[in-house]
Amino acid sequence: MAGRWTIGNYEFPTATAFNAAKRDLNVIEGIRKKFDLSQLSVLLKIQGAIENKSIVFHSKIGEDFTKEIKDSIQNIKGGPSRGKFSGEKKKNIKKENKLRHNIVMGISTTVAVGCLGYFAFYCFMAGRTQSKVENLASLIKEEAEEEKVTQVIPSKKEPGEKPEILEKYKSLYLRNKNLIGWLKIADTKIDYPVMQSNNGEYYLDHNFNQEYDKNGTLFVDNDCDVLRPSDNIIIYGHNMKSGEMFGSLEKYKNESYYQEHPRIEFDTIYETGTYEVMFAFLSRVFYEGEITFKYYQFINASSDQEFSSAIEAMKELSLYDTGVTANYGDQLLTLSTCDYTEDDGRFVVVAKKIS
Repeated sequence: MAGRWTIGNYEFPTATAFNAAKRDLNVIEGIRKKFDLSQLSVLLKIQGAIENKSIVFHSKIGEDFTKEIKDSIQNIKGGPSRGKFSGEKKKNIKKENKLRHNIVMGISTTVAVGCLGYFAFYCFMAGRTQSKVENLASLIKEEAEEEKVTQVIPSKKEPGEKPEILEKYKSLYLRNKNLIGWLKIADTKIDYPVMQSNNGEYYLDHNFNQEYDKNGTLFVDNDCDVLRPSDNIIIYGHNMKSGEMFGSLEKYKNESYYQEHPRIEFDTIYETGTYEVMFAFLSRVFYEGEITFKYYQFINASSDQEFSSAIEAMKELSLYDTGVTANYGDQLLTLSTCDYTEDDGRFVVVAKKIS
């Protein structure tokens, strides 16, 4: 319906495109509030963040802002871009004023955006070498000890069951009984053990060997149950600048990256699993009283309606349409890391188990 999805003079063909533009506007407005865009050093920093994809836009509004930054840099350095004339420079200035007008018309309230480089809650600087994790990965390929390793975990469906740990994870489990699985995305750095402990924050700054480590280790939400299992298993990890842990997860902001990496392998220590990516979206940690969909609270659905409602909420937030959906009874996997473009921001990838 023409004109339904509009922000200022911008029109969008779908609700998904409209929501993407609103997210871009939130980021842009936050940048304008927190930074002096008349300073060359600030402009260069923002341009660098856009180029290295620390900031990613998904709409024409975002594209126009990117051009505005580029033109402002060129103007401060000394005149219009190479090959352009003064008349064209005036057009750029008019375009900048038009963009500002559109933003004011389109947004009445904005979300405060975190300072570039700010680390929220569990975002720490990289410090651990990849070799430690590679050593762990090699262990799961080696022949396990002959001793049979089992773990008694109460199950609501089968009380007293003693599930046998998969052969390839037995030796690792003997080293650290907080191990509950392994996550891998082919052709990426994501190839790590996944932990779960009674202290939900322990693996924010400890590695598999239980040593202090700013990189932390991937870990599952305390309320999730990998044995039963929960309808949705949520795995958290740091967004490290080095690319370790979930430092490369934000590449899923780009649909082309998703198309190259549509599958995720997540084994629990009891069974193997392959998942198909459904959604990739930006979110944040909300205040307790805010009434909105909070992905980090969706672990089990009590009904078909509750499950479907969560799926629709995530579909609405998703940066692109994968065409993959899920029904009540399907098992979901959620990967969550911090996002630097917003205070308490999070970037989330959700997948459905297919085998």
